[in-house]
Amino acid sequence: MAMTNNEPLLEVKDLHKSFGQREILKGINFKVHKGEVICIIGKSGSGKSTMIRCVNFLETLTSGAICYQGKNVLDEFKELSLYRTKVGMVFQSFNLFNNMTVLDNCTVGQTKVLRKGKEEAQQNALKYLQHVGMANYINAKPHQLSGGQKQRVAIARALALEPEILLMDEPTSALDSEMVGEVLQIMRQLAAEGMTMLIVTHEMAFARDVASQVIFVDEGIIAEMNPPEIVFKAPENERTAEFLARFNNGR
Repeated sequence: MAMTNNEPLLEVKDLHKSFGQREILKGINFKVHKGEVICIIGKSGSGKSTMIRCVNFLETLTSGAICYQGKNVLDEFKELSLYRTKVGMVFQSFNLFNNMTVLDNCTVGQTKVLRKGKEEAQQNALKYLQHVGMANYINAKPHQLSGGQKQRVAIARALALEPEILLMDEPTSALDSEMVGEVLQIMRQLAAEGMTMLIVTHEMAFARDVASQVIFVDEGIIAEMNPPEIVFKAPENERTAEFLARFNNGR
């Protein structure tokens, strides 16, 4: 799929999502271009995690479309597992396979979905485990790791599939405060390297310092999408200002 320079890598078009009678997302539209880091912020229950799960089809869309490189994902990919190698996911609760070693966690997707040979998959996994500072733990099982270490392995696992975009759903919220910094450092490093990322986060300082765009979600709609210097210093939406008042006052 060839792309023109201005074409977004990913586009979300009029996304609606309901659970029964309850409408969670009410017409979400945004684009992600190559190299952008977009941080999604908002109150608990505003629809942020549902939104990012819809982007990866971990939730079925009620209506609307997700387009990857200009093509509707459901038309273009017969198997969603292949799309998910292009648009990788890092979860709040790590989602590692507890019965597998760190190395196996980072090779299984490569061998099963990308059909790589075991040796090539292991070399690739080692490269990314080294990148996140976890190469010394290849034989460990997840239960032997701290939360921060597990999340670094989960990031290496996603990177080993060499995705175009990395989705992160509150990647630090299950961590003790002292472990948050080590994961944020990896995320900052990826951003500096030009990784395209869409991140649901409550780490406001990270969003302010690293994001190219910040999306503020309020009651299932995008109330504001602007560069961080506008969102944090002169938000255009009153609700954004209310939401950020606590962060700005606490600095």
